[in-house]
Amino acid sequence: MNSTDPASGYQRTHHQSPGPDRAARNQATERRAALAICTMADVAAGVLGLWIVLYLLDANQANPFVEFVHGTADWLSGWAQDIFTMDTEGLRIVLNFGLPAVIYLLLGHGIAARLNRA
Repeated sequence: MNSTDPASGYQRTHHQSPGPDRAARNQATERRAALAICTMADVAAGVLGLWIVLYLLDANQANPFVEFVHGTADWLSGWAQDIFTMDTEGLRIVLNFGLPAVIYLLLGHGIAARLNRA
């Protein structure tokens, strides 16, 4: 409801309950958080997948970019290192770095979906 202040000539706005605005802000905040979580999960999985590809294509291990990707992938998958210990090195890399990538994707997108439903 609006009314005009006779002294100043400006229109004053009388606010109704803050409920709908607060709910909309909370929903927008939850969606931004869900997007951030999805993005982090996608980036983590992307780095792990990139390392798998670089390894399988026999990328130059002395290259600074390859070193960076390898170091980051090692850090992201540190909790899953050597879960699989088969003799075939390529398969071992795919499984030991692929499993964390899949888990990051499942967890990140699952949490984001849960936030978007709330």
